[in-house]
Amino acid sequence: MHEKKIPEHRRSQLSFGRKGKDGFIHRSWMKAQGLPDDVFDGRPVIGICNTWSELTPCNSHLREIAEYVKRGVWESGGLPLEFPVTSLGETQMRPTAMLFRNLLSMDVEESIRGNPIDGVVLLGGCDKTSPGQLMGAASVDLPAIVVSSGPMLNGKFRGQAIGSGTDVWRFSEEVRAGKMSLEDFEAAEAGMSRSRGVCMTMGSASSFASVAEALGLALPMNGSAPGVVAERQRLAHLSGRTIVRLVVEEKPLSHFLTRRSMENAIRVHAALGGSTNTVIHLLAIARRIGIELALPDFDQLTRGIGLLANVQPSGAHLMEEFHDAGGVPGVMKQLGNLLDTSCETVAGQTIGQVMETAEIYDEDVIRPLNDPVTPLAGTWVLTGNLCPDGAIMKPSAATPELLRHTGPALVFENIEDYKARIDDPDLEVTPDSVLVLKGCGPKGYPGMPEVANMALPKKLLEKGVRDMVRISDARMSGTAYGTVILHVSPESVAGGPLGKVRTGDIVNFDAAERTLNVNVSPDEWRRRENTSAADFTPATRGYQSLYQKTVEQANIGADLEFLRGSSGSGVDRESH
Repeated sequence: MHEKKIPEHRRSQLSFGRKGKDGFIHRSWMKAQGLPDDVFDGRPVIGICNTWSELTPCNSHLREIAEYVKRGVWESGGLPLEFPVTSLGETQMRPTAMLFRNLLSMDVEESIRGNPIDGVVLLGGCDKTSPGQLMGAASVDLPAIVVSSGPMLNGKFRGQAIGSGTDVWRFSEEVRAGKMSLEDFEAAEAGMSRSRGVCMTMGSASSFASVAEALGLALPMNGSAPGVVAERQRLAHLSGRTIVRLVVEEKPLSHFLTRRSMENAIRVHAALGGSTNTVIHLLAIARRIGIELALPDFDQLTRGIGLLANVQPSGAHLMEEFHDAGGVPGVMKQLGNLLDTSCETVAGQTIGQVMETAEIYDEDVIRPLNDPVTPLAGTWVLTGNLCPDGAIMKPSAATPELLRHTGPALVFENIEDYKARIDDPDLEVTPDSVLVLKGCGPKGYPGMPEVANMALPKKLLEKGVRDMVRISDARMSGTAYGTVILHVSPESVAGGPLGKVRTGDIVNFDAAERTLNVNVSPDEWRRRENTSAADFTPATRGYQSLYQKTVEQANIGADLEFLRGSSGSGVDRESH
């Protein structure tokens, strides 16, 4: 028999392959879990980075999914070792889960770097978990694969399919307009979330899971397979096999995560009508791994791409139908030569090979390029004297008639001011008014919450108004819709022009020209105080203080400034 050759350069062997005291310590305590001697023989050690939590319902089945990943790892000769990291429940965390995305990324980065693992499986789902994990993994750059929790089954209410988030906003407006009873609203609550998994609309979580596919970092159909079906379990099993292969082939995350794959992902995201949150996450990930990517790229790269995925909130269907129709591979097939087909994927295929084998079973759900749901898709990047560093909007979720609009600003200084006044019957507002919300950017809230899609004034809802132009330095839920201009940069409390806007100022918005301006004379503008910046009081302790002191603006990813770049995977010093 030939003696097995142990790859001494593997990170895990720096701990488990040593003789003497150090090796004894690393191996012996691990053996307390019942592991036999031969699992430390040089086989790939795979970390399973799990954001499972009962406080994160979207991820509450990831403990089970992890077991399927382990099957694949064991089967392929690896040693799977699961570890927990911070979990961010979008619906539960206050003041916003986005405040803690960067904290999760630090947790993931240091957990990967500090432990004797050779590759990592990222188990995420709920909106900020997967991006935070990928940011952390990018700063270490080991072999990695994304396994998402998958969408819920379709919501149901009185025989009709309903979509999480999207129909919450719609029903809420109908109640406030007097068109839906509170009893019916409460009855819909139980039917909305029928299973574990992320929102079954093309919200932030499903958008990012789909983008992970388009980046080549997840197996085909990762973005759409429902969280509670056998296919999701098979994907997890196969991903366990795949990560072992990636370690053996020595293909780190940066092998797949390139400028070219980012461009593919941005184009696929446009065709999906994906969440605007993806923009801020991809910018942050690019800065971690050293890819040149800027906010205008999201607009320039997607010109001419219409909405191909007929999925809520921009379309009619839900993620189950999207999955059955062909999922992300089907959308890529429709995009054809707009994608770089030579990009490699963790599946061992190129993007082109994935597209070749893709099938489209329902062209009402996944439309051809020449027959989109709407030609208005992608992410539009605006500039002007209200947003010198940019602002974005999602045209597929907007009302076409409002894409060129001039109207007087109705200003809310902060979220409390908005909530106190929005339903006041004496509020001076018309359908032409432009709702402006300040103080909700990364520093200001803090954390940049999903409040940009402000609910409309009750007095207008009662008259049948269902959309208005809204402007904010906040974010918007991926499940939301409306003519919403968000991520205004710089934010108001950081000295951005938004902080100077006053009620009655005339706002000019022209989506086709990508402009957003306020009509105020230069002299008047210079004289005005930025009330948001003047009234801002940052936190003085803990993570919130660190965050507010170091967070960057939305147009470059809202990461912490000291987390730019990476520290790699090396740790030279021993623990004892």
